[in-house]
Amino acid sequence: MKLDLTVSEMEVSMSMPMLNKMHMNGYDVLSVNNGPWRVCTQGDRLASFGSQEEALAYAAALPGYKKRSTRAQSHKTH
Repeated sequence: MKLDLTVSEMEVSMSMPMLNKMHMNGYDVLSVNNGPWRVCTQGDRLASFGSQEEALAYAAALPGYKKRSTRAQSHKTH
């Protein structure tokens, strides 16, 4: 019986998504479940890379990102 309990616990922990996330130059650099590294803002995915180093280098080369205030977003011209 203890063996079954241990196997069930391992299955639950292995199915949990794993998130690696860091910030560079105002951008989110993240990877989910050891997948590709993505460089994102809150609303956009800018690029995807095979390695963390490439993603960080890309984010470092971009101009500094600052989230727009909600007031500035609400006054956009169409």
